[in-house]
Order: sequence, then C-alpha cells, then structure tokens
Amino acid sequence: MPELGTSSDIVFMFLFFFMVTSQLRSTEVKVRVRLPEATEVAKLERKDLASYIYIGSPTAQYQSQYGTEARIQLNDSFKTTNDIRDFIAAERDAMSEADRQLMQVSIKADEDARMGIVTDVKQELRRCSALKIMYAARKTEEK
Repeated sequence: MPELGTSSDIVFMFLFFFMVTSQLRSTEVKVRVRLPEATEVAKLERKDLASYIYIGSPTAQYQSQYGTEARIQLNDSFKTTNDIRDFIAAERDAMSEADRQLMQVSIKADEDARMGIVTDVKQELRRCSALKIMYAARKTEEK
C-alpha cells in the first residue's frame, strides 16, 4: 500500500482554520465617493483598527429615496450626525481593551461633498473623544 503524504492534510487544516477564524469586513457603499487628490498619502498600518464613515451623494438606486444631497453612511445604512456617537461606541465595544486606545476613524468623503457636513462629522467625533481621524485620499498622478 503506498504511503499518503500528510502535508496536504496539514494544508487543508490551516486553510480551514483561517477560513473559520478570519473576519471579512464588507460594507456596501451606498454613496458615491470619489476621493480627493493629495500629494502626500500614507497607507493604514492596521485596517482592523479603523472605522469608516462615508460621506457623499447616494448612488443612483438610493436617490429616489434619499435625494441627491450628500449623506452620511455608517456601516450599511444612512445616518445623521446624531448617530455617530452610538456608532463609535459600538465600534469601540467590538474591539479588545488594548486596541480601543489605537482606534482610528477614516472619513471617506466625496471630493464634491460640502465641507459643512464633513465639519459636522468632525465636531461629533470630537464630542465622543474619537480624536484620531484620517481622511481617505488618492495620490496625485505624477505628470
């Protein structure tokens, strides 16, 4: 009887382990977000510490319900600035105690969104002590 290699069993055990333990974070973006350009950009080191706030006009399928004015999206639903405090509290609760101090909020705002709504979001983040804020941007193309 030929011997069977155990390496394939080990590979499948690792594959199964990582499939079970990994968490895929997928949020359906319901607003149009064309990121503004920036000359200096830096990548997030740990995306698991970032919570995302999307700001932009609703996509075509949601415009009949929500209009074309810029809206705030937290997770998978449209919210107002009043809901940001609960959103940040829920995001912090989902993190380990050690990671809560490292939490960052990434604002992905459309380049055409009014600065007033971005300022309102920033003010509410300040009120709930979420002070590590990043703005998502795309790198300016070299010419």
